[in-house]
Amino acid sequence: MKRKCGGTETWIKCGAAVVLGLLLGCVGPPEEIRPVKAFDAERYLGVWYEIARLDHWFERNLTDVSATYSLRNDGGIDVLNRGFDVSSQKWKIARGRAYAVGDNDEGSFKVSFFGPFYGGYHVIDLDRYTYEYALVCGSNRSYLWILARNPQLPEEKTAHLIETAKSMGFDTSGLIFVAHKHRES
Repeated sequence: MKRKCGGTETWIKCGAAVVLGLLLGCVGPPEEIRPVKAFDAERYLGVWYEIARLDHWFERNLTDVSATYSLRNDGGIDVLNRGFDVSSQKWKIARGRAYAVGDNDEGSFKVSFFGPFYGGYHVIDLDRYTYEYALVCGSNRSYLWILARNPQLPEEKTAHLIETAKSMGFDTSGLIFVAHKHRES
């Protein structure tokens, strides 16, 4: 028989379990998804443009989204995300940090924008020769991004990444294609 939360002692235990779960977070990839191997984090540094994404509250109404990755002194990666909010007509910026998880040569990271809370960032497909485009997911299949080094990606490469994501069980019918027309002043 499952025990429900009730009473002071049980509430404290349940509350502690919830807080511990939030602090530890799930940073692994979705079930049956494997991040790319032979991943070179230094080649991944620099600016990436969001070509398409699945919708989430933290990016709602944003166009011109980019992410800039740079090395941190502690061996991690600084993350600078920016996007133009069409509803407020202002640029939004989010700063975070990422650290490798798993094998050193694997495209798998934990990333945080909010103190001790981490989420997964997993490179699941990549142009391994030039690092010009990437397919990235979070810790479950509701997080998906198509990224490129340029604000536009040739249609055949975008189609390839969409088909790859679909074959991995992502619902690509909800992809939002990101416009890049504003320049930050």
